[in-house]
Amino acid sequence: MSLLKIGVIPGDGVGPEVTEVGLGILEKVAKRDGLVYELHPFDLGGERFLRTGEVLPQADQDRLRACDVILLGAVGHPGVPPGVLEKGILLKLRFDFHQYINLRPVRLFPGAPCPVTGKGPDDIDMVVVRENNEDLYVGAGGFTYKGTPEEVAIQTSINTRPGVERCIRYAFDAARGRAARGAFKGLSEADKAGGYTRQVTLVAKTNVLTFAHDLWMRAFNEVAADYPDVKPGYMHVDACCMRMVTNPEWFDVIVTTNMFGDIITDLGAVLQGGMGLAASGNLNPTKTAPSMFEPVHGSAPDIAGKGIANPLAAILSTAMMLDHVGATPSADRIRRAVARVLAAGAPKTPDLGGKASTVEVGNAVRDALD
Repeated sequence: MSLLKIGVIPGDGVGPEVTEVGLGILEKVAKRDGLVYELHPFDLGGERFLRTGEVLPQADQDRLRACDVILLGAVGHPGVPPGVLEKGILLKLRFDFHQYINLRPVRLFPGAPCPVTGKGPDDIDMVVVRENNEDLYVGAGGFTYKGTPEEVAIQTSINTRPGVERCIRYAFDAARGRAARGAFKGLSEADKAGGYTRQVTLVAKTNVLTFAHDLWMRAFNEVAADYPDVKPGYMHVDACCMRMVTNPEWFDVIVTTNMFGDIITDLGAVLQGGMGLAASGNLNPTKTAPSMFEPVHGSAPDIAGKGIANPLAAILSTAMMLDHVGATPSADRIRRAVARVLAAGAPKTPDLGGKASTVEVGNAVRDALD
């Protein structure tokens, strides 16, 4: 592999703490597997904004664009008004770098706590493909008579045929990629006899959002015709939330809109043991600009500086980053190490019921790499 340029944004709150651990894991696996990389640190986040008034200067964005991938810790600061950092850093990078896929694996590792009685690792192993550049997050809309009793607020959902179709097609390709692990256990014998090996479920609200989600449904059906080996399915988002809890084994690959994906992936995080285990990737599949990888737990300012944040989501996000650049054997090595630590039952950070520190858990994963 050629030199890998990694932009690093530690960010706010616990972001620097978990990012440091993730980078330590990267360093060890890179030495073992012969990966060559260089880190490009960026001072972006709440502290810089409060200090300088800058959110994402153009010079920093240009430097980030020159990187191959970006590793992000967390964005969010209690001293900064809501939306300033989220829109100015997260959404801006997602949109400007055409990171149009948000990929969220939902996998319950043995040893991780699951709040659903009677469900285990064999039942919870899905991936959510969330459209990442459209829908309500575009920011189309505005106010009329703001601050008055007659105030009107409009937020418009934007859905384009190219944006919808590329997301759906990515989901079907992801299902085919998962087929290498064997047929999806949730398929019936009739499905298997029909030649299906995996399953993609569109999650939307076609009975109410009859314009935007009619587009999603039609595009889904047309794309599905190109994948005769993948079973297509549909579920309303409210039913999906219910079934993710009662029957998570029903799901293989879910594809959905930006807003719905934001919601159901956090539900998925709870199923897999909590936000401290939830990794994500904001992907530019064409690689015309860097993709960005981040734990989804946020900056957690209430525990920042205490050294007790769970670093596993950051470590698993690092593994996703390696997948993206073609170093999947190294990524698998990291995931196996995380699995060993969880299966051992210790050390665990407080969010998982333990008393270990961020560093102690990171050291355990480093040792498990051997």
